Amino acid sequence: MREDYVQYETGNVGPADASKAPRYSGFATFARLPQQEFVDRADIAVVGAPFDSGVSYRPGTRFGPAHIRQSSRLLRPYNPAADVSPFAEAQVVDAGDIAINPFDISDAVKSVEETADALRKDGTRLVMIGGDHTIALPNLRSLHKDHGEITVIHFDAHLDTWDTYFDAPITHGTPFRRASEEGLIDKEHSLHVGIRGPLYDRSDLRDDERLGFAIISTVEIENEGVERAIERMLQRVGDGPIYLSIDIDVLDPAHAPGTGTPEAGGMTSRELLRMIRALSIKNLVGAEVVEVSPAYDHAEITGIAAAHVAYECISAMAIGLRDRK
Repeated sequence: MREDYVQYETGNVGPADASKAPRYSGFATFARLPQQEFVDRADIAVVGAPFDSGVSYRPGTRFGPAHIRQSSRLLRPYNPAADVSPFAEAQVVDAGDIAINPFDISDAVKSVEETADALRKDGTRLVMIGGDHTIALPNLRSLHKDHGEITVIHFDAHLDTWDTYFDAPITHGTPFRRASEEGLIDKEHSLHVGIRGPLYDRSDLRDDERLGFAIISTVEIENEGVERAIERMLQRVGDGPIYLSIDIDVLDPAHAPGTGTPEAGGMTSRELLRMIRALSIKNLVGAEVVEVSPAYDHAEITGIAAAHVAYECISAMAIGLRDRK
């Protein structure tokens, strides 16, 4: 083990000690966590999916994982809002990036699924950082093999249940339609949060409901408050296995300008983090934070938001693992 890594009383290896190695030095792993090869097991693994061949507007999310890691250098090991030290409670590692074909979406989707299968085989839970939202489909395919139908909580400005773009069935706007059609999701408990902006037609909403999703829009969050949104979310999702899929464009462009399809009128970062914390009582079996496009970011605004979102996902998972022991 590297001498600058922290060793907790629980036996877990934590991030590099900032008093021994300055935060701006060395390789940028997520939150300065140990790379997978430095530990003999992992309860939670952060893995990058540098892929953006499924985007329909602005490209660049293939550079998202590196940007999120760089923006995560200031994360610290104790989360006071959740009252948990996630890296002490669980062995968390950075598993590096998946080698994804940038020219063939079908092959890329296969690579993500196979890598997710391999990383999860000993019970490790994944927090995948993207990359565009296409990766939700292979992640759900992988999880379904172990858990059956998955409850999806999907934070996004967009439904991502459209049918095709230019006759392509798998893109960043279609993963949850394909997942629903393949029987991967729990249609009684899945949920979108943060939906807003124009649609193509009223039928988009009818299709979405048929595919198994309820919606909490940003207008409803504004009118009813975030506490009511949390109540509705917890009532909807039940007690089964949950996959948390977070498109960073759920945030208003003021909080996340570095993304491919920004929409005005979004959530604040504070609201999003608060809603994720509320899920620590649930069974989170996986999560992803996607659609960070650093070419459109300024001063790491989006990268920092995404890093904190991933940190809250890890914290919620760590609490859940602790409480289920």
